[in-house]
Amino acid sequence: MEYISVSTSLPDKNSAKKMAKTLVEERLAACTNIFRMDSLYWWQEKIEEEEEYELVFKTRRVLYPELEKRIRELHPYEVPSILSYSIEEGLKDYLGWIDKETRKS
Repeated sequence: MEYISVSTSLPDKNSAKKMAKTLVEERLAACTNIFRMDSLYWWQEKIEEEEEYELVFKTRRVLYPELEKRIRELHPYEVPSILSYSIEEGLKDYLGWIDKETRKS
């Protein structure tokens, strides 16, 4: 199995929790962590500064296309940040738990 972490950011805690719960319930991710952060970025020719909430999903690579599709469907941003990071190694028991708790392909 190949494992990944997928991140996206949302504008408020409520929308972050709602998306996290939905995608875990749909078993596209075994779990999601939510972090408050300050973001600075270019948008429409000016620098924006916002408080956002970063979500980090733990899942299997095979589920990425469907996870990305669902994030886009649920996301309020026109161009959401959706990034995938390979998990090179991890505790065998934890990786097995990801297998058990995510949707079978």
